[in-house]
Amino acid sequence: MATQRRHGQKSDTTVEKSKGEDEKIVAQTGKTWGRDRDVTTFNVILSSTILFTTPLFVLYFWLVCTHYECALSTPIVAFIRNGLTYDTFEDVFLNKLPQFSWHGMQIFYTWLVFQGVLYAVLPANIGYGQRTPAGHILPYKVNGLFAWSISHIVYLVGAYYFSLWSPSIIHDNWGSLLIAANIYGFFLTFFVYFKAHYFPTHPEDRKYSGSVLYDLMMGIEMNPRFGELWDFKLFHNGRPGIVAWTMINLSFAAAQYQAIGYVTNSMVLLNFLHATYVLDFFYNEDWYLRTIDIAHDHFGFYLAWGDTVWLPWMYTLQSHYLVRNPVDLSTPYFLFVLAVGLSGYYIFRAVNHQKDYVRRADGNCKVWGKPATFIRTKFVTSDGTEHSSTLITCGFWGE
Repeated sequence: MATQRRHGQKSDTTVEKSKGEDEKIVAQTGKTWGRDRDVTTFNVILSSTILFTTPLFVLYFWLVCTHYECALSTPIVAFIRNGLTYDTFEDVFLNKLPQFSWHGMQIFYTWLVFQGVLYAVLPANIGYGQRTPAGHILPYKVNGLFAWSISHIVYLVGAYYFSLWSPSIIHDNWGSLLIAANIYGFFLTFFVYFKAHYFPTHPEDRKYSGSVLYDLMMGIEMNPRFGELWDFKLFHNGRPGIVAWTMINLSFAAAQYQAIGYVTNSMVLLNFLHATYVLDFFYNEDWYLRTIDIAHDHFGFYLAWGDTVWLPWMYTLQSHYLVRNPVDLSTPYFLFVLAVGLSGYYIFRAVNHQKDYVRRADGNCKVWGKPATFIRTKFVTSDGTEHSSTLITCGFWGE
């Protein structure tokens, strides 16, 4: 395409040059997209707060679930009642923090490398994302379902057939894995920050705010890559964390079985509903290439650390809770929760299908038995080329 640029194209790497390019784009087109460039003091303060508090937030949830049966207020109440002293703080909090272990490091980084290899070498379809502000339409390797399947086969066969590891291995090392994941999440955040300055993949798609903290948080590069197809954003959004999501739940189910001799129906339901979402994600991975994560967000702490730590630790809190607090649901309540979960999944899938269906048909289709209605929008990329898009205004997207 005329608007495509070759991968690996270089340009000046200074903040001033990049901001000058941004200003030129806005002056030529009057438009820009991706994350904000001009940010307020409030944006910087909010970004700084997120940077420094979210790791503590995850750590606190791990602590209360591991030592206080997931009762969020218990350690705080104990700290206040036993006296606001350093000794109490040490007893309630510090002595219960996760411990570093080389075994946990080995598990995490073996998993990370394994997922990287699968992403790189497994057969894949090639999908394409939305046009970027600089006019790129980038190719992506779509092989997530294959990677998910192989990963779970290896985990289950290794645990139950060859007895190479306990099926509860993730649960058993959850604290040391948290430390290992944080190390990588922060390393990745700083790595992509410096990569954006010194060897960006697509220099024209960078955004600088003038605030180091904001740029660390929200990212500078939109699509950092190694080579033509190894995409940081798709890999970290859609491989180590999401592939592990269902495996984490299975490991916690195994831990529950070891603790009480059976797996509760609430744990079974949790595994089923989460697996439904994860498998849908990978089955429709090509669709994901045109969602806000890929098409809009730049790659910084928000996605680098968020996908590495926040997603696997916070999205699986329910299984952590159920290990400490086994719940046997009555049949009516089990069926009610199942129906609510499946209904939510249906709406989620139907809403996104309608949007893609109308765009693929260029509006020449019916939605809910009626001709589709939509808005033709226009936008301009940084090379001055005007493009159009279709915004659905009917079905779930109607008034």
